[in-house]
Amino acid sequence: MPKDDLPDDSPGALLLCRADPDSVASAARLLREPMLLTGAGEAWSVLVPEGTPWRDGGEPVERVATGWATALAVGAPWPVLALWWDADRAGYTLASGFRRPVGYVWLTAGTPAGEDEAMRTFAARLGLDPVRDMQSLDELTRPGSGADARARMRGLLAVLVRVGVALPAGLAPGAPAGRLAEAARGRPDTRQLERPGRREALRAEPEAVEDGPPGPYPPPSGDPRALVLAAAQIAAGLPLTAWGVRRRSAGWLVAGALLLAHGASGLAYGLTHARD
Repeated sequence: MPKDDLPDDSPGALLLCRADPDSVASAARLLREPMLLTGAGEAWSVLVPEGTPWRDGGEPVERVATGWATALAVGAPWPVLALWWDADRAGYTLASGFRRPVGYVWLTAGTPAGEDEAMRTFAARLGLDPVRDMQSLDELTRPGSGADARARMRGLLAVLVRVGVALPAGLAPGAPAGRLAEAARGRPDTRQLERPGRREALRAEPEAVEDGPPGPYPPPSGDPRALVLAAAQIAAGLPLTAWGVRRRSAGWLVAGALLLAHGASGLAYGLTHARD
């Protein structure tokens, strides 16, 4: 079946990044996956996968999307929200730096299958109002509302409007991957992120760091903290890569490999500039 003719219950994913497209582009190319990038509101961008690795490789879409979000967020000073869905479930994963990702899941009929604490952590990390916004999020965790999983995801996005999220028309969670890509290509500000070669990816790593917006990390090149961060990325990437190999998980392999690439190139870059 052609990718643009997938059934309405086929798996799909979107990646929302709390940064402008220029900042996201450099980091997203390091995922080595063909994606479309466009704006998604004030200081937000959305990445739309052009491929469907969860279909071709047999990897669940949740794992692939979580791996992508983790890999992007750990090398950038902004959070990444992965929205994903398949025939049985739908949910999100929020990744932010080296902190443990948090997520929530709904079964297709809308039955909550997550922990309330995860939703509270989600709200805190995105700076949502602990009273007004949390009340809206709490409603998404209550059974018996009559809303299915994808309706609950639309409810989640309605809350995120308050922090600037505005998905473009046609990029609705639950749509088939091919339809999402078609909608993204129709926007004049969309850019296509090609998969770079290994040499280009390594060269892009320092540029992704230096061109990114201000944030809590990474430290400037030559700062001893940069070397500490690079070593931490390598230390975190090794077990993630090993886990991905053992589980044959493409999502975690991407996250581990990207962490290793971030750490190795950051270490080399930091040491080189420290001698300058």
